[in-house]
Amino acid sequence: MIIVDTALKKRHADNKPIRVALVGAGFQGRGIALKIITATPGMVLAGVANRNLDPALAAYREAGVEPETAATKAEIEALIREGKPVATTDAIALSTADGIDAVVEVTGSLEYAAHVVLAAIEAGKHVVQMNAELDGTIGPILKARADAKGVVYSFSDGDQPGVQMNLVRFVEGLGVRPVLCGNIKGLHDPYRNPTTQKAFAEKWGQKPAMVASFADGTKISFEQAIVANATGMTVAKRGMVGPDFSGGNPGAPLVPLEDTVSAFAEHLDRVLAQGGEGIVDYVVGARPGPGVFVLGTIDNARQQHYLNLYKLGTGPYYCFYTPYHLCHFEVPTSVARAVLFDDPVLTPKAGPVVGVIALAKKDLEVGETVEDFGGYEVYGVAENIDVIRRENLIPIGLALGAKLRRSVPKDQPLTFDDLDLPSGRLIDQLYAEQEAMFAPQMAIAGAAQ
Repeated sequence: MIIVDTALKKRHADNKPIRVALVGAGFQGRGIALKIITATPGMVLAGVANRNLDPALAAYREAGVEPETAATKAEIEALIREGKPVATTDAIALSTADGIDAVVEVTGSLEYAAHVVLAAIEAGKHVVQMNAELDGTIGPILKARADAKGVVYSFSDGDQPGVQMNLVRFVEGLGVRPVLCGNIKGLHDPYRNPTTQKAFAEKWGQKPAMVASFADGTKISFEQAIVANATGMTVAKRGMVGPDFSGGNPGAPLVPLEDTVSAFAEHLDRVLAQGGEGIVDYVVGARPGPGVFVLGTIDNARQQHYLNLYKLGTGPYYCFYTPYHLCHFEVPTSVARAVLFDDPVLTPKAGPVVGVIALAKKDLEVGETVEDFGGYEVYGVAENIDVIRRENLIPIGLALGAKLRRSVPKDQPLTFDDLDLPSGRLIDQLYAEQEAMFAPQMAIAGAAQ
């Protein structure tokens, strides 16, 4: 990003690099490591933490660097002082170590990530994450904790939510009011699971359940939920509108994005007429994918004339888009924005506006356990927080690891009353704290179990 690159070059020239701790050395984590080490002046990857040490070592070695290993916080801090890269299995020790400026969390976990992110915040570290599942479950309370410590808590640029927020800021800068933030998908089938997605996952070196969470709509629900929480927008209906121009055939010819705008118009008209900020949503089978788009409005007739001249049409909804998202390539820029400019890419505006609830992927029986995002038991859909609270619906992030205390038919939402949650989890404590802070009159007692 312009300005950020200049600031990083100055840090490099002054020999004052931003020192980054990376937590998670999976598919995305290793890409982030490669980008920081090989192509980001003014920034150093001080340490990589992973629950298994070998991937942390590989993250450095794939970039041509041989790291030291450390088992304790004292050892980690000594290596950082000496300017030596460190690989460790102790994520909290690394994330709270003296000398670290920012922590990048990219584990895709919930309970584990909650401990790491909270520890980093409490230690006064900026946190940049690519964990929409964590952010969509307890992001507002983590943001409140970060504010109290005077540090930045932010989702990353490069992934679709961050790209949407950059586009929102661009559109606002034009004097156009953003009223829809959209994501472009190639496939949506809520019944996909690790078995159906195994071949694709193996082809790209990813985990089958994670790939299934993309296909079954859970991932995009989280992505759009955190955009909603950053903008104040809502969903027009449970699960979003999500028009599918592929006819259910992922190989069908893609339609131009501009031709899909009419599918959202009625819903947008209704939400805006009711005084809403706008909606978050997605489209299937449009090009350019896998990009993002923003629909905006403007009342000034003269400016409408200019937008028509510049080939954006006659309105009332003007379509702006970014035709790609480059994930790990842009993470270092997000770190620099946080550390150098106190500028989050995407962060909750206040309390939750939209959450992601769990729906049964099959008929669920008493005693079954909800295993994973993209698993065999449930899929996630976006819903407005007032509905979630009123109907006592359980966020899918809290449902993981829980056992059914009563059966739930296929495609029905799960409630707190349907599940026995594991005891002693930080994620539940933080969710309860979040509800007490932002909805004290409707705090869900079950979240604290």
